Amino acid sequence: MVTARARDEGQAFPIYVVAVTGLLFAAFAFVVVGMAGATRSDAQGAADAAALAAAQEARDNAFEGMNLLTLTQGDWEEILRGGRLVAVGACAKADTFAAMNDATATCEPNTPEFTVSVTTIGTVGDSVIPGSEAIHGKAEATAVIEPRCSLKPGATPTPSPKPSPKPSSTPPPGGGDAGTPPSVEFRCKGGVALTFDPTKPGSMTQLARKLFSVRLTD
Repeated sequence: MVTARARDEGQAFPIYVVAVTGLLFAAFAFVVVGMAGATRSDAQGAADAAALAAAQEARDNAFEGMNLLTLTQGDWEEILRGGRLVAVGACAKADTFAAMNDATATCEPNTPEFTVSVTTIGTVGDSVIPGSEAIHGKAEATAVIEPRCSLKPGATPTPSPKPSPKPSSTPPPGGGDAGTPPSVEFRCKGGVALTFDPTKPGSMTQLARKLFSVRLTD
């Protein structure tokens, strides 16, 4: 009887070892899945930051190189539609933000949208799953520049009163008298009214941030 019990225990031991080994492997595999998820999350965070940085750079420089004193109402309408946005420097900004998040980036500008694909420099790391040390996190994000304002409907800007010493048959730039462009009136989201005087522009970056918002697309 003792011999039979010992024989049963001897037969059960290998099964026990296999079961414990399987459980340990499953536990390690679960850890690897978590590491892979973290790496993927890092990649997505880097992609989001890089895409937003690219779009914000383009938005902040929306008026770069423009002569505000010559802009007509039609020009302003085109600007608000995003027709004058340029991508110069935007992808470089995306590269910088990706590097700050330990990743490399590929930027595709298609204003007003910027799509950025990133690959993490780090990997999942060594694990019980072969090849995990060579797996990098990859992700993609798209940010879009959207208008927050429109020209105030039915409002014709009135130029500053300034008599011209010499009458001219040629209309002044921007539609103002004596070459003085009129103020531009906007209606922004939330019912906010905004008036801009091209002769006293102030910070053009701040104006761009009032006129345009940047967000990640779904």
